[in-house]
Amino acid sequence: MSKNKWWKREVAYQIYPKSFYDSNNDGIGDINGITRKLDYLSDLGVTLLWICPIFKSPMDDNGYDISDYYDIAPEFGTLEDLDNLINEAKKKNIKIILDLVINHTSDEHEWFQEALKNPESKYRDYYIFKRGKKDVPPTNWRGHFGGSVWEKVEGEKDKDGNEMYYLHLFSKKQPDLNWENPEVRKELYKIVNFWLTKGIAGFRVDAINSIKKDQRYLDLPVDGEDGLAFNIKYTLNQPGIEEFLDELRNETFKKYDCVTVAETPLLEYERYDKFIGENGFFSMIFDFNYAEIDMKDDGAYFNRNDFTVKELREKIFDSQLIIQKYGWGAPFLENHDSPRSIDKYFGDNINDEDAVTISKLLGNLFFFLQGTPFIYQGQELGINNFKRTSIEDFDDIASKDQYYRALKEGFSSEEALYYVNRRSRDNTRTPFHWDSSENGGFSRAIPWIKMNESYKKVNVEMEIEDKNSVLSHYKKMIELRQKSKYSDCLIYGEFVPLDLKNDEIIAYSRKDNNYELICINNFSSKSQEVDLKDKFSVKEILIANIEDIQIKENRINLKPYQSFVAKVEKL
Repeated sequence: MSKNKWWKREVAYQIYPKSFYDSNNDGIGDINGITRKLDYLSDLGVTLLWICPIFKSPMDDNGYDISDYYDIAPEFGTLEDLDNLINEAKKKNIKIILDLVINHTSDEHEWFQEALKNPESKYRDYYIFKRGKKDVPPTNWRGHFGGSVWEKVEGEKDKDGNEMYYLHLFSKKQPDLNWENPEVRKELYKIVNFWLTKGIAGFRVDAINSIKKDQRYLDLPVDGEDGLAFNIKYTLNQPGIEEFLDELRNETFKKYDCVTVAETPLLEYERYDKFIGENGFFSMIFDFNYAEIDMKDDGAYFNRNDFTVKELREKIFDSQLIIQKYGWGAPFLENHDSPRSIDKYFGDNINDEDAVTISKLLGNLFFFLQGTPFIYQGQELGINNFKRTSIEDFDDIASKDQYYRALKEGFSSEEALYYVNRRSRDNTRTPFHWDSSENGGFSRAIPWIKMNESYKKVNVEMEIEDKNSVLSHYKKMIELRQKSKYSDCLIYGEFVPLDLKNDEIIAYSRKDNNYELICINNFSSKSQEVDLKDKFSVKEILIANIEDIQIKENRINLKPYQSFVAKVEKL
């Protein structure tokens, strides 16, 4: 594996700025809050920060609806605050990447406002406007946040009484840009280059595989009681998207020594070469094939996909082998669109002691995969999901839609609330747990969203001096990957799946010319035995979530949820 790209050696940390730290006590996290906590991030060992959108926005989708790409949302601070953060982070050898949201804008963006005011202006072609027929939208597509993807433009009927609509795959306040228009693309490239010249290290690229739509705009078979059909067959990973992405890369990213991490759900593996190969569009991509193993393609929270450890193992292995073949990966457990990983992979009835052990197991499993690891804020503490008792306690528009959609599908309010609690994006958006004081030390004001009550027992202050805490374990993992004699093996070494003939175990090795290391993880609540006698001899345990590891004649008796990384020699 080539070592010539700086971003391969990074450890990334995702910050949801609204919930990280509130420096001015208005209940909303901000840029200066991130700057104040750089010592914590540096001590943890992270070297790259991905900051979710901080641009000017009406906040219909918490910043993913941008009204001005060249300015900062006032609740987060100013451009000067961002410059200061970039400079202060640089002093600690921490680089900054921002969210690049260019599939859509806010409906309050000046382009869209002009498009509405003047149908004859050039801005009408910056977005996707289509005629319906007699109060029926152009297609029957359902949006990612529920309802039709088409919003009616009031007062725009043709002579036959047909209404005009605009397309929004997400919220109705997030109109999709028309990437078929070369002028739109040039405007977007100007935005990208502006930020790269300001000194950021790159971008996480949002919803980028939605920029190409099937230009036929055909209906799909109805798949819900709402009479609509999930849109992705005609709006995700469409043929021809490569032309747009190649142009984007050539006009922007290729001109800088930057890193790009693309969000590309359901991208077919046979297309990975073009996306992350030697001349790929991006540096790396997030692979959702294993990360959303609990979700079915219709996106419904109530239609959960039950999975086995064996199925999870196969998906991780498939992902690693294909990424290793073509380029570089970005393994992750959590992000701002997912629930907490303890609950996602192990269910919601885990006791506190097991939750600590499981958090470390999941850390071991994902952190040492091939690629640049991404940690989401609070993951390093072992935060689990919340439990809300009313839909009124949710902020996320997708969660609210899922609740009412479940009711429409015939579920009770209790059932609908259970499904939303389990999968809500709000689970990872609650304020960070700095200590056990009121509001978890996040703010002295009432936070913008209700706290996860677990902050009273899961927080930085309680974990930072505890050598057995999840936080301490994450520091050890980062130290092992970044600053040990095994660093090259763990960063650049080959990923090799291991089949230990046990469906409760996920195991793999990383190897280079100097070392071979194995990672073994028992996903069971019961003890499991694995036999290495024909494969490896364990020479040294490098990190473990439970210290006492019973090995006799290379036969290992694993305790419930036990996980470790060891140096081995082949027999």
